[in-house]
Amino acid sequence: MTAAVVVGVGASLPQRVVTNAELAGYLDTSDEWIRSRTGIGARRWVDPGVSTGDLATRAGELALRSAGVGRVDAVVVATTTPDRLCPATAPEVATRLGLTGISAHDVNAVCTGFLYGLSSAVGLIAAGNAESVLMIGAETFSTIIDPKDRGTAVIFADGAGALVLRAGAPDEPGAVGPLVLGSDGGLADLIQIPAGGSRQRSSGAAAEPEDYYFRMRGREVYRHAVERMASSAMQALGRAGLTMSDIDKFVPHQANARISAAVGERLGLQERQTVSNVECVGNTAAASIGILLAEATAAGGIRAGQRLLLTAFGGGLTWGATTLVWPEVTAHIAAPPRAAIAAAS
Repeated sequence: MTAAVVVGVGASLPQRVVTNAELAGYLDTSDEWIRSRTGIGARRWVDPGVSTGDLATRAGELALRSAGVGRVDAVVVATTTPDRLCPATAPEVATRLGLTGISAHDVNAVCTGFLYGLSSAVGLIAAGNAESVLMIGAETFSTIIDPKDRGTAVIFADGAGALVLRAGAPDEPGAVGPLVLGSDGGLADLIQIPAGGSRQRSSGAAAEPEDYYFRMRGREVYRHAVERMASSAMQALGRAGLTMSDIDKFVPHQANARISAAVGERLGLQERQTVSNVECVGNTAAASIGILLAEATAAGGIRAGQRLLLTAFGGGLTWGATTLVWPEVTAHIAAPPRAAIAAAS
């Protein structure tokens, strides 16, 4: 059976570093409050005029460079913040990468978007519709959060992470294992933007300005996130014929530090097994796992030959998980220098 094999990884983060101190200057919050509840010390927000497509294009370019290829057969962009409601962002990203004419489409599963996008890429390869796919998770959440909402403004951030996948064998390093995906639309209102879609527009009712911003019912989301991330991770292990003792590194969606810790504890993992960058990057939604893979690879936190467990949870509600043995790959990253981040913090 044909598998989708990871052969390249890249990430792009905005240059602007937004510290907790900056947010505390106009929100009823503090560095201690933010860190104690989220584990976040700083995040990246785009400068005016920079779009999701800009970050996606840069991350895709770097992933292609990492893979040592100039062309793929398809581009998938997972995002909650497309450049426009219509058309999709992926075709323009493909053209900007010199890939006009290939298959290109968007996926929206909010924070589970990277795994849903990965599933789409795996499916294209398994069906024989593509020999290689560039899969990008990209977000500019700073454009949809209410700057006055302490519950979301301190958490969400911008960035893009990308993988290049090619057709290969299931036993190769980098081969993506069975993917477990799920959803529950009955809880769609826990994570939403109320206005701007066809439901609000067709109602004829005028929307309030704040209805165009992202909303999240944090306490309820926390409970569902921990349960769904842990259960889907166990299902993914079972489908791959693995147990938790086979896992070297746990790579969760960077929702916040408390959720990652709670899921890791429920799975019986040691703290040292969990990979994290939420303190310096924040929650970049569909981009978070891709950025984390790139940064951890570059920093040596993930090494070739290690078996990874990936899991995520997002609006929809949606959730998912998968496993893979990390390949020998060099990560390429465009991001603010760490020295600048430390100085800003």
